[in-house]
Amino acid sequence: MPVLSVIVPFHNVEKYIGPCLDSIAAQTLGELEVICVDDGSGDGGSAVVESRQATDPRITLIRQDNHGVGHARNVGVRRASGDYLAFVDGDDTVPRDAFKRLVSSLETTGSDLACGNVMRLHRNLLIPSWAHREAFARAVRRTHITRHPLLVRDRMLWNKVYRRSFWDSLGLSFPERMYEDQPVAMAAHVGAGSVDVLARVVYHWRQRDEPGASITQRCLEPGNLRDRLLSVLQTAELLGRGAPKLRPDFDRDTLDIDMGVAVEAMAAMGTAADPDLVDLAVRYLDGVSREAWQSIPFEHRLLVHLLHRRRLAELADLFAQSREGSLRPGMSSEGLLRKRWYGRHPSMPVHLSELSGELGLQARLVSLDWRDGVLHGSGRVAVGRFDVSGLRRVRVRIWLEERGTGETLQLSDEESTPAWESVEQEDGRRLPEHAFPFRFAFDPVALSRVQLARHGHWDLCVRLRSHGLKLESRVAGPRWLPPLIPAPRRRSGVWLVPVRSSRGAWGIRLRTAQAIIGDCRLDGGDLVFSGEMSDVGDGEPVLRLRRRSDGEEMYFPVALAGQDFHARVPLADIDECVGHESWWEVLIDQGRAIRPLVRTRQRAIATVEGADREERRFLIDRGEDGCLLLAER
Repeated sequence: MPVLSVIVPFHNVEKYIGPCLDSIAAQTLGELEVICVDDGSGDGGSAVVESRQATDPRITLIRQDNHGVGHARNVGVRRASGDYLAFVDGDDTVPRDAFKRLVSSLETTGSDLACGNVMRLHRNLLIPSWAHREAFARAVRRTHITRHPLLVRDRMLWNKVYRRSFWDSLGLSFPERMYEDQPVAMAAHVGAGSVDVLARVVYHWRQRDEPGASITQRCLEPGNLRDRLLSVLQTAELLGRGAPKLRPDFDRDTLDIDMGVAVEAMAAMGTAADPDLVDLAVRYLDGVSREAWQSIPFEHRLLVHLLHRRRLAELADLFAQSREGSLRPGMSSEGLLRKRWYGRHPSMPVHLSELSGELGLQARLVSLDWRDGVLHGSGRVAVGRFDVSGLRRVRVRIWLEERGTGETLQLSDEESTPAWESVEQEDGRRLPEHAFPFRFAFDPVALSRVQLARHGHWDLCVRLRSHGLKLESRVAGPRWLPPLIPAPRRRSGVWLVPVRSSRGAWGIRLRTAQAIIGDCRLDGGDLVFSGEMSDVGDGEPVLRLRRRSDGEEMYFPVALAGQDFHARVPLADIDECVGHESWWEVLIDQGRAIRPLVRTRQRAIATVEGADREERRFLIDRGEDGCLLLAER
């Protein structure tokens, strides 16, 4: 008799079911059975399973008409004969030692279920799953969801092994609809005597690119939304009965994610929305506490409130304003000693209007350049997406702060008057924003007043003060529309490098340089650059590209003439983008890695044809340390 039964429902995943079964067959736990349930696939998935079945007697194939994944899982459970149960989706994979770790934990502790960390699998790149990152940061044996409330986000089936006797004692079975796993996973967490939490990754959850490939990609369809809301209601009622203290934690995520989907779908339908769908959303929202309502941002809270009150025409109008960025509620304060801040919109009741905990600055540069040896900058700072015309006697302070030592250099501190301005968005639209202007000047001579290190990173920071309001932030800006990054300047043997991080934050980097790139340009589909090395050494240098996400490396030749070097990188030869974007660091390798400093200020964009004749787009940029970066998006 097998120790573990692994149930694998699948439907039209011919491309992925082979790697899925191979990962299960390679498990270090050998005493298992694999029950594959073909839920009416229209592709060759069953043939792939049969080919694996021919060489591995542990694999069983069951065929059925398309009844949905819930029905398929129930069929698999009825056939299972192991002491433990696990579920794997047919397009995902399992790390080699996952099942052995989970089963061994249960046999050691006697817990009812064991669960582990998850990585998202996109092409060949593994990324931490946001839903699991915090809950599985450390291992905890014999705990429970009421003692480890972060597990309220662990609503999936497949990163777990269940004790079969426990499963049967709770009478668990899957609803035969979409989003069937959430109520079952939560019922198991609440009903368990104890749960083992493993910090090790036990599941690779695939993110597929094909349109409509997953249930969540079809989330705005009425049938999809209905099943989603039914699962939300079922889970909320379960927590209300069995773990009421967890309901606010569940509601915070549900208001943010599930109600966000509901708002978008209902806004698209408007007054033509199915009343039964609206009823489901309202039934859930009727039970949400004021505490949970306050946990979501004001703008989203306003839209969910309109859905709750069935004001669908108004919801559609305000959702459109929110989507285009033109919904700008006012804000005001109350109280003398301890001011509380409130959003002001005629559709929002006062008891849902507080926003004290969500106020933050959005600061961006408009210009940055050297003039007569002084770095001059100007920009705008806004308080979120709110109309701040009601604020009086506002002062905006700009300063530099060194990351390591905390030393500061003040650049400006002035009163500022808000003004509406037109701001260009990523899609080219220009939208109004209510913001406070600021200006500053940085004279490198000021560094003589602090200990001038040969290395250091000074962040550009901003503080906005008004009566009862004090907000601070780093000065950042849209990554798609920054001012040109000024060229580095040298002072006392140290380079002062204006830098912008990958997230758009600005600062000054102090550094020395063993190699300087003085010319960087595009030549057809090639990136060509040249410069000078301070010490050429004895070996032949090579150019090394290193991908930040996974450490993948590529090498290209470097031509050396004395201390001068020249390199050419055919962009089409670079490994294709993994995920949404790939960032490549440029290094010169001469027995040691040298990070060449870029003196030019240009940020070039290159378009080349890939191997599959699809267009590839590269951005040639400067990184946080002033070195050369290639980004493909």
